[in-house]
Amino acid sequence: MKLQKEPLKAFLESGRIEAGCDEAGRGCYAGPVCAAAVILPENYSHPLLNDSKKLSDKQRRLLREIIITDAIDYAIAMVDHKEIDQINILNASILAMHRALEKLSIVPEYILADGNKFTPFKTIPHSCIIKGDGKYFSIAAASILAKTTRDDFMLDLHNNYPEYDWDKNKGYPTPAHRNAILKHGISPYHRKSYRMPGIEPELPFPD
Repeated sequence: MKLQKEPLKAFLESGRIEAGCDEAGRGCYAGPVCAAAVILPENYSHPLLNDSKKLSDKQRRLLREIIITDAIDYAIAMVDHKEIDQINILNASILAMHRALEKLSIVPEYILADGNKFTPFKTIPHSCIIKGDGKYFSIAAASILAKTTRDDFMLDLHNNYPEYDWDKNKGYPTPAHRNAILKHGISPYHRKSYRMPGIEPELPFPD
C-alpha cells in the first residue's frame, strides 16, 4: 500500500468542529447516491487516508474500519434512484449529504463539502472544496464510507440482478453494463432520468 506523498490537511480552520462530507454514485446508471459525514479528532492524520478513487477496494475497506474506530462521529445516508429521477442527481447528492449531517450525534460548527455545489444545512456555515477528498482528511474519510457503503448495496442488488454485472461495475456505465441494458432492458433500480449513450433510441428514458 503506497503512502500519501503530500499529507492531507486536518482542518480548514483549527479550534472548531468540522464535518467533512462527500458522496458516491453520481455518475451511475443504477442504484442510489450515497453520502457520508465524518468528524475526526482535532489534528487527526493517517498516512494511508486519501481520496477513495485513488485507493483499491482492499485499501478502502481497511480504511473504513480505521475511520469508524477513529472518528468522533460519522453518519451515512442515501437517496434512492426514484428520488434521483424526481429531483435530479445534483439535488439528490446534496440531499444525501444533508441526511448524513442530520444523523450525526454531534452538531458540527462548520461543514467541508466536496465539490463546488452545496446548499446551506440549517444555520451551519460551510465551504465547498473542489477535489476536497484529496485535500482534507475528513472529506477523504467521508468519501471512503460513502463509496464502500454504496458498493455493498450494489453487491447485494447483484444477487437479484446478476445480468448487469453490478458486482463488477457497481452501476457505473461500463460497456458490459450498457450491453446488458440493451439485451435485458432496465431493472427496477435503474435511473430513468438518465440519458445513456448508445441506448437512448432503444429505451424510453425521459429528458
